[in-house]
Amino acid sequence: MLDKRTFYINGAWVAPIDGRDCDVIDPSTEESCAVISLGGQADTDAAVAAAKAALPGFMYSDPQERLALVKRILEVYKARNDEMGAAISLEMGAPIDMAKTNQSGSGTWHISNFIRAFEQVEFESVLSEKSPDDRIIKEAVGVCALITPWNWPMNQVTLKVIPALLAGCTMVLKPSEIAPLSSMLFAEILHEAGVPAGVFNLVNGDGMGVGTRLSGHPDVDMVSFTGSTRAGIAISKNAAETLKKVHLELGGKGANIIFADADEKAVVRGARHCFQNTGQSCNA
Repeated sequence: MLDKRTFYINGAWVAPIDGRDCDVIDPSTEESCAVISLGGQADTDAAVAAAKAALPGFMYSDPQERLALVKRILEVYKARNDEMGAAISLEMGAPIDMAKTNQSGSGTWHISNFIRAFEQVEFESVLSEKSPDDRIIKEAVGVCALITPWNWPMNQVTLKVIPALLAGCTMVLKPSEIAPLSSMLFAEILHEAGVPAGVFNLVNGDGMGVGTRLSGHPDVDMVSFTGSTRAGIAISKNAAETLKKVHLELGGKGANIIFADADEKAVVRGARHCFQNTGQSCNA
């Protein structure tokens, strides 16, 4: 059984301050495959403090340097794709072939697309021809709390972490405690690629503990959460006290209504799509 009790804070793997053990279950055997720590307030505060301290230097860094950093992340990610697939398969049960292609591959696809999109971003531009001395300046929102689900681990992690890095944000990632192993491997990838200490931090935990502390933390400027509607409501209420920016992707299953005159081929495609990832995807 893997021992994964540490957190990635300020560029190093550190022992939890007030963590408690939690088993990660291999769905294929229904037995424990790893043990992690569920962090507490002190662990969360340490991660946020590291992100806050790293923010001034990173948010005003050269955007081209951040782009080069993400390109290095992509190269390391590709080199460790099979490891990532194995971690995803172990923690959430996707067949190994799918885990190495669709699951891990979604991370490659997102990182590549963010690189292409970022090359078109202007961080400073003239307001208008009539006001040549007035500027529109885009800057990082600040310290971000990123909370991700278990069903598509790298899909969600890369969708949150990579644009935050490119924008100059620092962050604390709390992956699902059900499927944390791939995110811990992702932290290794970022470390290997040279992400500065404090820019990216990872604390494992549950929603009631780490999630609640992050969403209400006064030094967190934005929360990005993907998960249940119930948890999204709780996060919104908790974040309101500090007026932080909140981005929510909630629910994910809706009715697939098929009328009598529907195209039969489309019906078949739709039905098959519902069963992708054993039905654990955000589509009807």
